[in-house]
Amino acid sequence: MKILYTNFHVGCGGGQDTYVRELALAMSRDHEVTVATPPGSWLGEQVKRLPRITSVDIDFKPRWYRFWRETLRLRRLIREHRFDVVHVNGSPDHRQVMLAVAGLSVRPEIVFTKHNTYPANSFGNWLRASFGTSRTIAVSDYVRTMLRRESSYPNIVVIKHGVRSPAAERLNEEERLRRRSALLGASTDDSIVLGSAAGTGAAKGWADLVLALTLLPEATRRRFRVWLAGTEPSIEQRAMVEECGLDAQILFTGPINHVHHLLAATDVAFVLSYHESLSYACREAMAAGCASLVTKVGGLPENVTPWVDGWIVPPRDPQAIANVLMHIADKPERVRHMGHMARMKGRTEFDFDDFVEATYGVYLDAVAASIRPHPPTRANLPMRQWLHKCLHKALRRHRRNQKRAA
Repeated sequence: MKILYTNFHVGCGGGQDTYVRELALAMSRDHEVTVATPPGSWLGEQVKRLPRITSVDIDFKPRWYRFWRETLRLRRLIREHRFDVVHVNGSPDHRQVMLAVAGLSVRPEIVFTKHNTYPANSFGNWLRASFGTSRTIAVSDYVRTMLRRESSYPNIVVIKHGVRSPAAERLNEEERLRRRSALLGASTDDSIVLGSAAGTGAAKGWADLVLALTLLPEATRRRFRVWLAGTEPSIEQRAMVEECGLDAQILFTGPINHVHHLLAATDVAFVLSYHESLSYACREAMAAGCASLVTKVGGLPENVTPWVDGWIVPPRDPQAIANVLMHIADKPERVRHMGHMARMKGRTEFDFDDFVEATYGVYLDAVAASIRPHPPTRANLPMRQWLHKCLHKALRRHRRNQKRAA
């Protein structure tokens, strides 16, 4: 099978970039894989280092005067390679692929993954759903429910992120303490390391954890060390940490490609986002053996069994976070057991091979549907009449969805 993956992020797209990279690498073992990304993107640079994958620079968010030139470049790429499937991952690349394949005699099947919880009831979404989507992948049950309620996207299936099992890095206590001390200054036996690779954007909610730490008794607060991976924080964010008196206890690592060495020295992971579809960072941390603290938003709670392998708190609630931190400080043995349960869940529910197999099944289903004989009544319709009928049906479906949403 010939597969084209597209992703519009110019810089680093976080878990979405990881999703595309890992899928492309896995599929390239048995299939011809191409990845199209904007020039200089993090994903593009990563893919260029991988064997068996062709990397192509396509700007999916160009200035208006370059839009059609980039679309025609994409059209030539699709026509020359005759891809079986184009897997799109966001609105900009989805729109451009839809336009690029218009009128082609041999069209690829377009598979769309909905990675976020942004509304999907706009006219642009309706166009892409009606004329540029064969199959739809929702990354969580929450996203599937949202799409069914407010959009026209067809053939929706839930495929949650799979995570590659990290190399077995079970540190002995001496090495664990050494690494914690070197990275975070956590040199005592009762130190507690919290970590997050979910990013440093304001909507990631990590500032609520900082505020929660200030609510703890001083002796308890001094035991905590925190690391955050992602883009460098703003001046205002650093100032907030300093005002809370926690700058010596919080480490901003900057962007890093692999966090396994950090997770191996971490007690509890956290993703305290204000909106989240599922969170690759959460699942990666749990697979590495970290109990996880998450907010009750979007698909985040689908990762965690409360008080078994993690905790769920309301968003924007530092006091609720502080209560969990007190429990973590008071019950270290319980936390270690919860980390073990998180690792077990990672092996059974976050299996990477199952994730790849399920995604490939969507590709096969889309291609198989395209080669089935069309119903004679539809095949015999003149092109203009057939297009009018399709547009009319799609418009009626869109109106029904709008009424349900209202």
